[in-house]
Amino acid sequence: MKFLAAIAGLTVVLGVGSPLLAQTVPIQSLRQQDGIAISGRVDGVVGNNFTLSDGSGEIIVDAGPRWYQEINIAPGEQLTVVGEYDNGEFDAYRITRASGEVLVIRNGPGRPPWAGGPNRAQPRTP
Repeated sequence: MKFLAAIAGLTVVLGVGSPLLAQTVPIQSLRQQDGIAISGRVDGVVGNNFTLSDGSGEIIVDAGPRWYQEINIAPGEQLTVVGEYDNGEFDAYRITRASGEVLVIRNGPGRPPWAGGPNRAQPRTP
């Protein structure tokens, strides 16, 4: 039963905005790819980075810099995070709390909106 609960906690999503579920991926089995979802319990938090564990393993989730957007995640929270796995950490695109609240971090792969730092040139508005 514990095995089924751990497996049910992690799913692969076909696309960042897609609610369709494809397959289950334990944290220990993550490979470099984007548009996947992981679910688990927050074990520790430093700034906008947190450690998420699911019973098969744990991973550091990067939710971008605090100067761009402060997310206020707490240890013990159950979360589902859609994003990409790369270089040993998970970059968040979207975080869903157990309550259903969704925190949008960025719109998917590619250059994040905070690239260039807090003093970057802002796009001109017409």
